[in-house]
Amino acid sequence: MLMPSRTKFKKQHRGRMSGNASRGNTVAFGDYGLMALECAWISSRQIEASRIAMTRHIKRGGKVWIRVYPDKPITKKPLEQRMGKGKAAVEGWVAVVKPGRVMFEMNGVDEATAKEAMRLAQHKLPIRTKFVTKEEFQDIAGL
Repeated sequence: MLMPSRTKFKKQHRGRMSGNASRGNTVAFGDYGLMALECAWISSRQIEASRIAMTRHIKRGGKVWIRVYPDKPITKKPLEQRMGKGKAAVEGWVAVVKPGRVMFEMNGVDEATAKEAMRLAQHKLPIRTKFVTKEEFQDIAGL
């Protein structure tokens, strides 16, 4: 599972998720990508489940890039605990994903295989996503 090896501060505020992604919003490494259409916290378990689903479908043929990293600590108090007594211990790690963020990229396989692999990965994620190609971004940029 993905998690930071060490952090400067162990606990963080929850923060806001408004707005669109300003970074990581193009297909940079591979030919195909999976773009988020909603904002959410994606846990390290969900990222790992998506990665396994993709790599199993392409039978380790192509290359997969994970463009999101869970670097935000999430705390949770035990059940039936009274209020107060400080902030709870870190329960897990999440990545903050905003609309437009390319979460996964793939290369080395044909488009039909990549589309099916990304479809399997979509089912492991709690948000709506869409399959994108590098050509779509090149047409927009006019390159």
